[in-house]
Amino acid sequence: MEEVDRILVRALADVGTEIPDDACSLGQFSTEMIVEGVVRCLQRIDPPSVNGLSHLLPPGMSARFRLGMSLAQACQDLGYEGEIGYQTFLYSNEQELRRLLMFLVERLPRDGAESAHQPTAGKPAVLQRAMAARIRQELATPWLPPSLRTPGLLATQGSRAIQEFCSQPLSLPGIWPAGKNIPTESKEYFDRYCPPVTAQVNHPCVAASVLERAAVELSAVQEWDVEWNGQGLASRLSPEDYRARKCQRLQRRVQEQFQRCVQHGPGAASHSTSDLAQLLQSFGTGLAGTEMKGSRFTHTERFTFTQEAETAFRSMDAVRPSSKESEEGVRAQQEEEVKACEQQLEEVSLRLEEVSGDVKHLLVTVTQVREEVHQAEQAAAQKEELMGVKRRTLELLPDAETNLCKLQAVIEGSAQRIVKLAHQWEKHRAPLVSQLRELKEVHSNREHESTRKLEEIKALREKIKTSAEEAKRKEVLYRQLVTELGTLPKEVGRSAYTQRILEIVTNIKKQKEEICKILSDTKDSQKEVNSLSGKLERTFAVTDELVFKDAKKDEVVRKAYKYLAALHENCSHLIRTIEESGTILREVRDLEEQIESETGKMALGSLEKILADYKAVRQDNTALTLKLQQA
Repeated sequence: MEEVDRILVRALADVGTEIPDDACSLGQFSTEMIVEGVVRCLQRIDPPSVNGLSHLLPPGMSARFRLGMSLAQACQDLGYEGEIGYQTFLYSNEQELRRLLMFLVERLPRDGAESAHQPTAGKPAVLQRAMAARIRQELATPWLPPSLRTPGLLATQGSRAIQEFCSQPLSLPGIWPAGKNIPTESKEYFDRYCPPVTAQVNHPCVAASVLERAAVELSAVQEWDVEWNGQGLASRLSPEDYRARKCQRLQRRVQEQFQRCVQHGPGAASHSTSDLAQLLQSFGTGLAGTEMKGSRFTHTERFTFTQEAETAFRSMDAVRPSSKESEEGVRAQQEEEVKACEQQLEEVSLRLEEVSGDVKHLLVTVTQVREEVHQAEQAAAQKEELMGVKRRTLELLPDAETNLCKLQAVIEGSAQRIVKLAHQWEKHRAPLVSQLRELKEVHSNREHESTRKLEEIKALREKIKTSAEEAKRKEVLYRQLVTELGTLPKEVGRSAYTQRILEIVTNIKKQKEEICKILSDTKDSQKEVNSLSGKLERTFAVTDELVFKDAKKDEVVRKAYKYLAALHENCSHLIRTIEESGTILREVRDLEEQIESETGKMALGSLEKILADYKAVRQDNTALTLKLQQA
């Protein structure tokens, strides 16, 4: 049990329980340590089950009883089948506590237990230990005011070493896709002319710039993986085709947006329109190829702005101060000019807003008029068609009977021709329909097959990713364990533990063999007893029958028969007495074991605790009663 207690103590310490260094067995646990250990384990296994429960033992007895009942219910919800209640935590014995803690420790999540006190990487583990050692060293160094710090302390406790996180763009060779050649100009630039990273930015910004560049590239790779595994695989295109189609779609959206801005932005200046036209020309649209003549409003606006600018410049030239005027007069004139220009700018802005509103209203009116014209043209076309039919009907009216006969003959011929064409169409249609059905079925099968393969590819990708992460985690854990193994003391080797385990296994095997031998001897003895009992019964029956026959004729035989019956009865009574004595001995052994177990439970100590708690509860009740009476 000592080994089991050590394992349990180590597991409780790993989950965050405060255990003294000298505590090596569960018998040394106090009630506070038991409650804290159970709450910590439940927080790791099932956090919602202990939501709101504190790992600290409350001072009041009623609160302690409620906490014990809540913990017992949480353990039962997890599947603990042993006897458990508030007494398990408040008046615990070593055996019940051991069973409960073994149940909880077996259900602790491995990942959570490992990540609680172990780093997740080999080199990061060493770095984390070095950081922890340096932090402990700095915390152990006493703090001194700035006026008393030595040059060495100024480097650690001063604020001069603190730098802001400032990054700058870096010029680095990118990752070129597989199968594409690197351009000669780029390769020559990065080989000959591109300066190193430390020369591209200032020294304090090197680390920040490199970290930002690495984060950007990593996020781009992750976003591409997510997009390709989702929409990319569903599109059933190659990565190059998917990128090309995405680029075309983006260009089309930008082009449509620019066209919308050009068509619905009449308040824009003429130079911005020309810029947009040039930009559209770079995207290959047809709008930029035509000359942008501009509307009447743009010409008026251009003329107004040009005239106002020339007037402003002339006024500024006319009111330039001579060298004899003072600087204060010049400043006053400049302020007046600025105010006049601002007022003029506000007037022009108001005028622009009014004109823009008028233009929008006119555009809406033009759109409505175009729709009305389009509707009128459609109505006129329908009326013209109806008028043509009526004109032809009027032309046929003078010779109506002849025309009716001709029309009837034309209708019959058309009907016969339609029937023939229908028969011909049915001859061609039947094989085409069967072929269409076959093609649809083939296409459906291929669609299902491709969907199934796509799902398999996705599942395989997820499995590969999970396996790679698991392999990386195990590799990291292996390195970490190797590092920890190197730091462990070499006093006790692994062979000693292995030898001890082998000895324990050997003892268990010997005990098993002895138990099996005892069971076999017991079975053989039971078989022999049953055989002798049966033989005795049969012998007595035969002897009783023979003696009973002779007892009717001879008095001596009659007395022998009576002695035989008495002997059989006494022997049966003796056998029953021996069996009852064996039963009594077994019961005595069971009672002795129960006495030992009850003695190990320290019932007297628990009873004393219960009496003390009962007195405390009575005192609390008395105090509450007095408060109620006073209130």
